[in-house]
Amino acid sequence: MSSISTYLSDPFLKTLYTQIRKAGSLRSVSLDLTHDCNLRCTGCYYFEEGMDSIIDSSTDLDFAFHQFIKNEKDRGTNFVTVVGGEPSLRLDRLKIIYDNFKMNVATNGLVRIPYEGFENMPIGVSVWGDHQTDAELRVNGKRDLFEIALDNYKNDSRAFFYYTVSPDKSHEIASVVEQCVNNGNRVLFNYYSDLNARDVDYHNSFKKVRTEIDKMIDKYPKSMLTTSYFNKVITTGRLYNQRWGYDVCTNVSTNYKGNQNRLANGNPFNLHFRAYNADFKTTRRCCTGIDRSCDSCFDAWEHFSWIMINMKAHLGSKHEFSQWLTTMYMFYYINGLVGQDRNILSKIHARLQEAKISF
Repeated sequence: MSSISTYLSDPFLKTLYTQIRKAGSLRSVSLDLTHDCNLRCTGCYYFEEGMDSIIDSSTDLDFAFHQFIKNEKDRGTNFVTVVGGEPSLRLDRLKIIYDNFKMNVATNGLVRIPYEGFENMPIGVSVWGDHQTDAELRVNGKRDLFEIALDNYKNDSRAFFYYTVSPDKSHEIASVVEQCVNNGNRVLFNYYSDLNARDVDYHNSFKKVRTEIDKMIDKYPKSMLTTSYFNKVITTGRLYNQRWGYDVCTNVSTNYKGNQNRLANGNPFNLHFRAYNADFKTTRRCCTGIDRSCDSCFDAWEHFSWIMINMKAHLGSKHEFSQWLTTMYMFYYINGLVGQDRNILSKIHARLQEAKISF
């Protein structure tokens, strides 16, 4: 095993590493900005787990929100992942988050987040398949949400499409990606996990998804925010000797009593992390669940953290270190924490491909 300094004698790796170090470490939380949403998507964890019912009707939410901002700044939080409900329904709160923290936001794309006042906000716009599949899973086929989102964020440098791929819809990937790229947007892949338990063998079906995504990386390297390594880790649920699940998930709320055994089991975790509910006070087990089985979680953000925190596991070779470093860099790149040169994306994909061939 060589040292990090040896690996960083490679100028390209040194560049990535230096930019990350300059951006600084992250002390992150996840926040449900509101319990309201203008959609009811099939298998959505938020409503399937009843997270919209946590709010106490007697709570002064505006006061609680401002208190949350103060408390998290005092605690040293410097990065917030904003989810929902639907954050675009509360632009007032979104603006306050934007003005106080580094952040990103996930939106269904139905309501455009204006440019003015949110000029550098990383926006992940959800799409769940081609026009028909997306509409069926999210609005029972009643509206073409994909088309609305494409129109709302055409050539918007802030926005990337957060494409949640169904394991049985791998044949749609090429068409969806082409439309996103032609719309002037980049693509980050997420992986569909339905808490309604559709009759699908997820890991087996994701083999086809993994292959199709790798093809898109080769075809559109300047626009793909998912690397082949990241794609493999999520779709296989494997990271060295670890098998994905609650016992190894790194984004669990550290102040949630139900997580005490997880925090004590010896596996690394994000020491600062909390997943806040929309009452701005209470936290839940993790980003995407209260009681759900972690076997159904293929969430991209949670898997980013899994890889990033397990740096030591990747020090066995330059190839492995490159896989870790490029994953880390992609997270920082997506969230506007490092420079936005698109050429760097194609260089990252090319480097990983070269290393994979020679390894």
